[in-house]
Amino acid sequence: MAFYLVNPEIFNYVIIPLLIFLAQIANVCMETLRIVFLSKGMKYLAPVIAFFEIIIWLLAIVGVLNNLSNISYFLAYAFGFALGTYVGLVIEEKLSIGMVIMRIITTDGSGDGIMQFMQAENYGTTCLDAKGARGGVTMIISLVNRDDVPRITRHIEETNPGAFFSIEDVRYVNQGVFRPKKQDPLTGFIHSLARPRKRP
Repeated sequence: MAFYLVNPEIFNYVIIPLLIFLAQIANVCMETLRIVFLSKGMKYLAPVIAFFEIIIWLLAIVGVLNNLSNISYFLAYAFGFALGTYVGLVIEEKLSIGMVIMRIITTDGSGDGIMQFMQAENYGTTCLDAKGARGGVTMIISLVNRDDVPRITRHIEETNPGAFFSIEDVRYVNQGVFRPKKQDPLTGFIHSLARPRKRP
């Protein structure tokens, strides 16, 4: 008589789908991070992520193809894909990789206060007088660490809720004044690879 450590029904409809679900979460998380790393020019770390990503994907897809009649495998794969996308974006947001350029536009004279705040916090800033659709404006441009953005935007919203600002990722820089970044031991290596590089 055959001896099973786990009931075959539980194995086929619970354990295997759960493993497929977890593998797909890990796979899509890696895929999301790989795309982010590529967009930031991290050409050495992205291939490492891709290597493990494809191995996990192969394990997950083999599990699904081994029993095409089991609908729970398909559902586990699909739900893992969906949740993996969300988890990958959350992880990328927590890592706060790289730097961004902020453009802040004010019309009520609060530009000086924002400039003073930025300079006091050691952010390199450039201030320009410009003309908008409704008259004269002050434009402040600064290159900041991505994880400093919530702090800066909070200050802007407290001092001038009506200020317009935009944020864009930066891949390369030449020169500039940068606020020192406190490195977390777990993510410091990744941040060092993501630092905008000088163009050759």
